[in-house]
Amino acid sequence: MTTLDDARAQLALANRIIAHEGVLDAFGHVSVRHPSYSGRYLLARSRSPELIEPADILEFTLDSEPALPPTTMLYGERVIHGCIYQARPDVTAICHHHSRAMMPFCISGVPLRPVDHLGATMGAEIPFWDQRDEFGDTNLIVAKPEEGRSLARALGPHWIVLMRRHGATVVGTTLQEMIFRAVFSCRNAEMQREAQTFGGVSPLTAGEIEKAFAFNLEPRPIARAWEYWTARLRKAGEAVAGL
Repeated sequence: MTTLDDARAQLALANRIIAHEGVLDAFGHVSVRHPSYSGRYLLARSRSPELIEPADILEFTLDSEPALPPTTMLYGERVIHGCIYQARPDVTAICHHHSRAMMPFCISGVPLRPVDHLGATMGAEIPFWDQRDEFGDTNLIVAKPEEGRSLARALGPHWIVLMRRHGATVVGTTLQEMIFRAVFSCRNAEMQREAQTFGGVSPLTAGEIEKAFAFNLEPRPIARAWEYWTARLRKAGEAVAGL
């Protein structure tokens, strides 16, 4: 079983990878379910993802309350994580981001669809959630439990939910799977937009999505991508010490 120290180190590394690959910038956050207690999750203190270290990782209940009295600022949108973990026992990792690749879809409402084999890891359906529908005009921050629960309902059994005018939330059954999906869904979004400028998009069929989804989430492709991303971090001098 993964130790708590190992989980903190891997989560710090995941934050840095997903930032280095352009999914996160100064904002956004990544969490993982506690390795030995499914009723808690791990999430960093409020800090830019590319700077996260293992010592920044804190424990939270599924009500998104810190397990210990905090001595530092916390992410305001942590209910996104707690509410999804409550609703989806199969989910063990979550990322909320505002990737420039995804934002045109969030703003326009144009459906995001798998257009290449790696994009198939998004699944066949990527739902939208519009905070305005239930809560009217807000500051677009998902900070209230009822907002987090609404977002979790919109996600449903899917793997990504697009948040109108805000960003995206991505989930996975493992931390590495979720990072794989987050990175390649952004690449898919870029390719879909570029293809549209040529006059049209030829998305994957339902059968292609099903088969490519299963193939790309096998251990070998995920391990290959993870090795590549960690090597890129090391070359850039941004890796977590010891990893």
